[in-house]
Amino acid sequence: MAKRTSSAQELHRRAVATYVKAGGEESVQRVITAVQSLTKKLDQWYARQLVDLEVTGGEWAVLTSLAKAGEALTPSQLAELTNVAPSSMTHRIDKLVERGLVERTPDSENRTRIFVSLTDAGWQLFSVAIRGSDVVESDVLQDLSDDERGELARLLEVVIARLDDIDA
Repeated sequence: MAKRTSSAQELHRRAVATYVKAGGEESVQRVITAVQSLTKKLDQWYARQLVDLEVTGGEWAVLTSLAKAGEALTPSQLAELTNVAPSSMTHRIDKLVERGLVERTPDSENRTRIFVSLTDAGWQLFSVAIRGSDVVESDVLQDLSDDERGELARLLEVVIARLDDIDA
């Protein structure tokens, strides 16, 4: 007899029950387990999307770092932001330059330093990916009203701010 696949809700309930049985506080485990499950599912979808866009996860990290920075960054800054060795960053930048998604520009004040920035094609690819993921993300949140989405965002932002306090 084939085993029935558990729903996401069943898996969540079982995980919470396991953590509570081991001594975790139920309301904390409900939140943390839900966030982990959501992240895992979205990461799986994002990985499939990157394959469709013919971009590796490492290349995507470079593109998003540049897009979020809103300005050119050095390869060292990109390596630090994406948690990779500078040599790995050089390889990623080379591949993105070949595809016309980023460009290197020498620093006019320091000829030994270069800056990396998104090209129009890089920004366009970033925008296509964001619009595509927004559809899935909106579907995930469709059962929440705009007010509920706002409240959920506010609460998660409070938790994120606490992360800074813990790291300090």
